[in-house]
Amino acid sequence: LTDATWIASVKGWSSGTVNLTLAYILGASLPSLPNIAGSMLVGFLAYGVSLTLFVVGLRHLGTARTSAYFSIAPFFGATLALLMGEPVTTPLIIAAILMAIGIWLHLTEQHQHSHTHEAMIHSHEHIHDEHHGPSHNHPIKPDAKQPHLHAHKPMTHTHVHFPDVHHRHDH
Repeated sequence: LTDATWIASVKGWSSGTVNLTLAYILGASLPSLPNIAGSMLVGFLAYGVSLTLFVVGLRHLGTARTSAYFSIAPFFGATLALLMGEPVTTPLIIAAILMAIGIWLHLTEQHQHSHTHEAMIHSHEHIHDEHHGPSHNHPIKPDAKQPHLHAHKPMTHTHVHFPDVHHRHDH
């Protein structure tokens, strides 16, 4: 369960199979080939790619930050609606301003303080940086991401960080 693409694929195939089965049971007929192709393209982009990026975001940015970024999806929908001729309304303007402020706050946040990492053993894709030193029993390529089981020794240091797998601590 560490590959985001695999997670999205399994979820997509599962939900697609259930939906096709329900449609068949309810007597729906097969749509035309162009409609099937268009639906598959929209599903791939709106569901597959989006879910993959969401899982990657959860892993690297943390739950709150990922959810905040993905909550701007309605902004893209509203922009598309405006391009298709929908009127500009006061609630739309207020919502756009609030979303822009939220995005700005997340992008300009500087979270830095001294913190301690406890000893842990786990597996995830990583490069060998300050948190993942070269203390492995296998050859490694510099700056190459690789998933494997590894141990972390306790460490106290200061640097800018986001709440990720190595930075989940109370303040």
